Amino acid sequence: MGSTASARNGTWRNWGGTVAARPVREVTPASVDELTAAVRRAAEDGLPVKPVGSGHSFTSIAATDGVLIRPHLLTGIRDIDRTGGTVTAEAGTPLKRLNVALAREGLSLTNMGDIMEQTVSGAISTGTHGTGRDSASIAAQIRGLELVTADGSVLTCSEKENPDVFAAARIGLGALGVVTAVTFAVEPVFLLTAREEPMPFDRVCAEFDQLHAENEHFEFYWFPHTGNTNTKRNNRSAGPERPVPQVKGWFEDEFLSNGVFQVANWVGRAAPGTIPAIARISSKALSARTYTDIPYKVFTSPRRVRFVEMEYAVPREALVETLRELKAMIDRSPLRVSFPVEVRTAPADDITLSTASGRDTAYIAVHMFKGTPYQGYFTAAERIFTAHEGRPHWGKIHTRDAGYFSRVYPRFEEFTALRDRLDPERRFRNDYLRRVLGT
Repeated sequence: MGSTASARNGTWRNWGGTVAARPVREVTPASVDELTAAVRRAAEDGLPVKPVGSGHSFTSIAATDGVLIRPHLLTGIRDIDRTGGTVTAEAGTPLKRLNVALAREGLSLTNMGDIMEQTVSGAISTGTHGTGRDSASIAAQIRGLELVTADGSVLTCSEKENPDVFAAARIGLGALGVVTAVTFAVEPVFLLTAREEPMPFDRVCAEFDQLHAENEHFEFYWFPHTGNTNTKRNNRSAGPERPVPQVKGWFEDEFLSNGVFQVANWVGRAAPGTIPAIARISSKALSARTYTDIPYKVFTSPRRVRFVEMEYAVPREALVETLRELKAMIDRSPLRVSFPVEVRTAPADDITLSTASGRDTAYIAVHMFKGTPYQGYFTAAERIFTAHEGRPHWGKIHTRDAGYFSRVYPRFEEFTALRDRLDPERRFRNDYLRRVLGT
């Protein structure tokens, strides 16, 4: 199956194995013109249309029984504007290729998430983000968008051109049109020094505000059934470059984080009773390390162990309380959780349905090894997150609907009104959008 989603005998499946769909047909346009033609033809046939990236979403946000559009021929960099500090990339470009191409040009995004398998348009449409005091989401770095709308017309938008569309379409859930190109703000490539070190859970909680304020990018992983976390601080550095040595990097990132972790999860899946002991060992196996490298080599890491994930954004000031409630819930439950809980932050932004829209945010992500029952854990966690007005990541498992979103997103109706205008016949509909945006 490779790192991306697959289609076998006409069935499309996502990366996490949580979603399958049978589209009527698949189209792989090689140009914007071919894409608009595909959208117009779907309209004539009365079929819904869905572009799909690498299938990295755990929700059915990209699933369709209509026309599936694969964007992998719409890739590469269209334009570099060094004076304006922007780069325009075709929507199907995988983030990995974008990062490598930018580095070759001596450029970089300011921030990014920790996985780079996704396509540019898939990542922005679901609100993918990293962690940061001053920047986090990929969508907040967008300066312009090109969008094919339901009637087959091509719309360009930015802060100056179609600003209302720009406000919403940067995280558009695939509901407003098919994104064909994205213009990002970029900067000259810089170095980051990463400092990873274990820290007791109680200390991270007590010092969280300070750790967040003192570091440009702070995140940590808490290992359930233990009082241990592993913290990571990334800050800009004057150099010199000191990458993780290859053998050491292979041992820590591949052998420990992927190889041994995979085996530990197999054991845990077969014998859940062993999980707390494994967690205590693995949470102590990671030793402190410091390294300096270009951004994408510091921000991103390989994720070869398959999992399912739920992630909620809570107001930043509610993080510690929410996390303590999550820990208490796991401690008193029969749950056995073999995957660490990941905590990141983002500053408030002005994107209509961004999980950080209008509020300083902290993210709590819970994971389960693929193939283990996750519903009990996720349901209990979701109850805690929603009590704090949490907003779920659009591409990760959740059970919320339009009624809930209209309460936690002050500008929710602004988005649905724009959708009514751009896609009155719901050309880009699917079951997921019906649930989260309403009819």
